[in-house]
Amino acid sequence: MAASNPRRPKGRSAAGPNLAAAEQHGASGHEHRDVSGGWLRPAVFGAMDGLVTNVSLISGVGGGGLSQHTIVLTGLAGLVAGACSMAAGEFVSVSSQNELVGSEVAKERYELEHNPSGEQAELAAMYRARGVDPDLAAEVARQMSRRPADALRVHVREELGVDPQELPSPATAAGASLVTFAVGALIPLLPYLLGFDVLGAALILAAVAAFVGGGLVARITARPFWRGALRQLVLAAVAAGVTYGIGTLAGGRV
Repeated sequence: MAASNPRRPKGRSAAGPNLAAAEQHGASGHEHRDVSGGWLRPAVFGAMDGLVTNVSLISGVGGGGLSQHTIVLTGLAGLVAGACSMAAGEFVSVSSQNELVGSEVAKERYELEHNPSGEQAELAAMYRARGVDPDLAAEVARQMSRRPADALRVHVREELGVDPQELPSPATAAGASLVTFAVGALIPLLPYLLGFDVLGAALILAAVAAFVGGGLVARITARPFWRGALRQLVLAAVAAGVTYGIGTLAGGRV
């Protein structure tokens, strides 16, 4: 008489090792950050742009030998104008991109409704191009086509490279850009607001902010801190140096 199978522990499925491996993988802390919210790019761009823009303005006006009052007025005007411009630009840009995606999604939805067999064949071809066996690709496409919403999502993702359900928010992009530009632009202006009429103080403070900010952005994107920090510092220094030179040359002639 053959020995009976050992009793399977409670809660353990027939998948056995595969399920255990999947559970262990899920509990290992392997998680991805949210990259589809539409806030990181405008936030980083806004902060660095605000910093470089205003330190360049201040350097140019300071190089021209103008008064502390003029420098503060110029810096504040640059902060407000730049922040509003960045926010408006981000809102229009993201909105336009989303509207373009929506238009293309509508075209794809029309094709799925009026030419389902052709779209199913196209979907099977996509899977074959990714290395799936032809028979399996055809079966997956057939099953996927039973659910029009899922089929639409796959077609859009494969053909446009976007997920129509995870488009960035124009308001989020605009808000992130507005706030971070203002914060970045405020940094080189702080010494003058605190009563220090010394261009060197503004330049040093902006250099430290550019170095730290560039390094932190590099760490967020899993790149070396020093590489991002030095890159941002060099770019800010070049921009400030150019405008300082122009201000110095033009200061005595205007």
